[in-house]
Amino acid sequence: MNHLSINLTRSLLWSLLLCGLSSTAFGASQSEIQKYYRIETIKLPAGEHSVDAVAFMPDGRLVCCLSFRRIYFYEPKADKWSLFAKGLHQPLGIWPISNSEIYVAQRPELTLVRDTNGDGKADHYKTVSDFFGMSGNYAEWAFGPVADAKGSLYFSLGTGSNGGGLLTDEVRGKYSRVGHEGRMNSSVPYRGWVMKVTPDGKTIPWASGLRQPNGLGFDLNGNLFTPDNQGDWIGTSKLFHIREGGFYGHAHSLVWHPDFVKRHPFKIPVAELDRLRTRAAVVFPHGEMANSPSQPLCDTTQGRFGPFAGQMFIGEMNHKRIMRVMLEEVDGKIQGACTPFFDNAGLELGSNRLAFDPDGRSLWVGHTKYGFWTGASALQRITWTGKTPFEVQEIHLTKTGFDLLFTKPVNPATASRPQAYTVKRYTYNYHEAYGSKKYDDTAVKITAVSVHKDRRRVSLTLEELKAWHVHDLRFKGIVSADDGSPVVNPWLVYNVNRLVANTPPPPAPRKNKQPGRKTPRVPAGGVKSIGGPQSFGVSSEPIRD
Repeated sequence: MNHLSINLTRSLLWSLLLCGLSSTAFGASQSEIQKYYRIETIKLPAGEHSVDAVAFMPDGRLVCCLSFRRIYFYEPKADKWSLFAKGLHQPLGIWPISNSEIYVAQRPELTLVRDTNGDGKADHYKTVSDFFGMSGNYAEWAFGPVADAKGSLYFSLGTGSNGGGLLTDEVRGKYSRVGHEGRMNSSVPYRGWVMKVTPDGKTIPWASGLRQPNGLGFDLNGNLFTPDNQGDWIGTSKLFHIREGGFYGHAHSLVWHPDFVKRHPFKIPVAELDRLRTRAAVVFPHGEMANSPSQPLCDTTQGRFGPFAGQMFIGEMNHKRIMRVMLEEVDGKIQGACTPFFDNAGLELGSNRLAFDPDGRSLWVGHTKYGFWTGASALQRITWTGKTPFEVQEIHLTKTGFDLLFTKPVNPATASRPQAYTVKRYTYNYHEAYGSKKYDDTAVKITAVSVHKDRRRVSLTLEELKAWHVHDLRFKGIVSADDGSPVVNPWLVYNVNRLVANTPPPPAPRKNKQPGRKTPRVPAGGVKSIGGPQSFGVSSEPIRD
């Protein structure tokens, strides 16, 4: 399959970077965030660009995938780089398992890379899983891996784009003419899926319905999450809780689902697809909060990185921003809010991969850059100064509104005023067309504000809470009681799917004009399959060298 693994001239996250830059006035100001977190840029090895994966080895070395083909180690204390492996094809994730072994998700496969003789150089490359199709389409990325507590690995597969056809007349895996239709397509097996690899080497198609699931991450409770980027079937970018058998809305991947073998996904009524899909846990308003969210990373530092232990940080490709996610379980389902965490203040574009330093005080950020695409050639480190920022630490849905828990006591004179808060709600439609405008964009009246005795918790009572709607909350003029500092990030967005009680059924999708579909470009002599998955189910292929 080497001919499918050549370096494509238009490659790197095209489908992640389709939309232009946008900015918002509601993120943290440079002067405020730098009081609490400092940022520094690490010089890359000569001739290298684009940091496409970052992680820490057990011995404290940072391991990075650079320039879409090489793996380096970096020793922070010595400021020293050393080359470990080369010849890889667009690796977008690494997972160390010892000081000499790492898993790498590269375009053609999930690979175990080893140093067997202790000289610091990789000398053994082992295919862990290539049980998925490849057509050569430039947008067919592979993301991950991450491991669960039992040692199973998970990686995700991006769909192809109609902006790029088949590379040759040969594909890996069975070719689907039906799956090849549409803007972002699944012409070969399991494009748009999350895959699981068990410790005994079986590859299991785990969940479907994703467009470009750029990165995976577990929370402290072992729940798996992946973002998806706005596009066809995806009204705005989202964060999904991934469960076995789940379908997350992007219809093309259903051509590889055993229950839909004889059904054309575009002939399934949108209302039926809507009933089948799992709603997002978090919604990122497009052009405001995020355009292209990337890897989610749980804060496992137990407070060494500030007051956000157990929450998630998520990169963003098109804004100079890292976001923070606050999740909770409501009516048996996970949902929650997102807010900017670090805006501008020296942060570069293309925040694509994240890793916490072993000491827990620093968050390392790998910035992806290729050619003229959005992004930057940078590795950066964000370190907590030990000073607590004045932020909304947690948000919780109540029967009548929201409870806000601040990191420090609020000044009651500023936080008890209803006019200090603005709330609006809206929805995005589910349809095949690319993206969605906001619907039912409505201001929501705040009928009461209560500052609790501890002065850290503030309860907002709304005139109406509405299920299956995004609720946008913004604050103005609220300051802390101790030093009068403002809220660093006075904006958050809570995705209300379920109410605390009596949640109504979700509304039906709005009728929308079906977009035109291009006829897939197929070589005149047809498409030949050369290996790879030919049927549905669990791989029986053994792990091999």
